[in-house]
Amino acid sequence: MSDWLTPDWPAPARVKACVTTREGGVSLAPFDSLNLGDHVGDDPTAVAENRRRLTDPFAITPAWLQQVHGIAVVEADPTQVATADASWTATPGIACTAMTADCLPVLFCNRAGTRVAAAHAGWRGLANGVLEATLDSLAVPADEILAWLGPAIGPHAFEVGPEVREAFIAQLPQAAQAFVASPNAGKFLADIYALARLRLAARGVTAVYGGGFCTVTDPRFFSYRRNPRTGRFASLIWIER
Repeated sequence: MSDWLTPDWPAPARVKACVTTREGGVSLAPFDSLNLGDHVGDDPTAVAENRRRLTDPFAITPAWLQQVHGIAVVEADPTQVATADASWTATPGIACTAMTADCLPVLFCNRAGTRVAAAHAGWRGLANGVLEATLDSLAVPADEILAWLGPAIGPHAFEVGPEVREAFIAQLPQAAQAFVASPNAGKFLADIYALARLRLAARGVTAVYGGGFCTVTDPRFFSYRRNPRTGRFASLIWIER
């Protein structure tokens, strides 16, 4: 579709990725129009058609997950919907898929283009180690990994309580730099992109691209914080057949 995103990163030629937007589907408001979430109250027939529309332009088979804000990582399997928040694959044509509407999607590949992964990182998953678990699943050295940060809630919109700040700083003191005081007393504005980069860097992954989006203020994307009754868009990565 015309406004779907293609990550701008130096991935190997055989590694392909895209991020859907609200454009190109059949769902009615407030899920209009390309809602890919089957858990948000949308018409299941519409969701099925929206998901089918992903396969036509790319000749891929998405592996969907039941995401629970955890850190479980599975090998991508299109024949079942695993309860996990990240998946990886070495099989061409299978698309690792993360659905979001403010949480951070992170796409991974190795420099050889033989392994890819996608992770769904809300603040809980990020703080508990979903990115680190995804790196472990790829089983390649950190300097062989490329990561791309997809559209998520921006640093001017992500207001959190002190417990969120403390959860990150307890593990990584330099995470303090990703928080600034909010105009609302006792609250902070968090930069989820900076937090992800810090945690990846702590594991030796420094080839990190993307970021700079804000799902709350960019109408191309679904945003739970903007409207709690909304759809989900997807970030997908695969190895070309």
